[in-house]
Amino acid sequence: MEFDSGDVRLRYAVTGSGEPLLWLHGFMGAGADWLHLFPETPSGFRLIAPDLPGHAGSSSPTRPFRFGEAADHVAALLRHLGVPRVKIIGLSGGGIVALHLATRDPDLVDAMVVISAPPRFPPEARAIQRQWSAEMLPPSERARLQATHARTGQLDWLFAEARGFADSHDDVDFTPERLACITADTLIVFGDRDPFYPVALAVELHQHIRDARLWVVPNGGHGPVFGTMAPAFRETVLPFLRGAWRVAR
Repeated sequence: MEFDSGDVRLRYAVTGSGEPLLWLHGFMGAGADWLHLFPETPSGFRLIAPDLPGHAGSSSPTRPFRFGEAADHVAALLRHLGVPRVKIIGLSGGGIVALHLATRDPDLVDAMVVISAPPRFPPEARAIQRQWSAEMLPPSERARLQATHARTGQLDWLFAEARGFADSHDDVDFTPERLACITADTLIVFGDRDPFYPVALAVELHQHIRDARLWVVPNGGHGPVFGTMAPAFRETVLPFLRGAWRVAR
């Protein structure tokens, strides 16, 4: 399915039935990446999985990619679908989009799982972003990305946008005051060996988001929820999203 949101045409999929659950993939990912975590739509949820602007089947914005503007487009999609309140799983860049949604409109987000998403880009990430290119990836990963982002020049555009993040400071800047606005039940998931974001940033999120929970994955890298970790992720996250961890307020 597709939806026109300003200068961007978003491609999205909706599966299952029940509570709305928004899946937000990472930068250079795709909406269908949720299938790497869940063999099928989680029971009791209506899963909404857009391709973020410029990714996979969604068109590219006319301006440089900004996570805050991606959040605007996702919010417009939710209004189009008649979803007034949603639960979110956001991975890396998708987690940044989730933080934008939850800080701007606290009533929109009921609960969220934020995976490997920082309150700001630290020097470690900016150093990697500044030189990010296809040549830094193994051939199999380059081929997978090319197959997902198949439009002429699309993958080159994404790499160029990622390099631009190194000099961007206002788009990803979640101060303690902004984070304190979040009312959603929040679970923060971080690997303690993330090459982009030190675990201290996860602790910072945990300190400033009210009643947030923190899961640090031992020996986990960036996005430590795939492969052999996927079963533990499902077993942990689904009860959280169903309200089993809810704190009385």
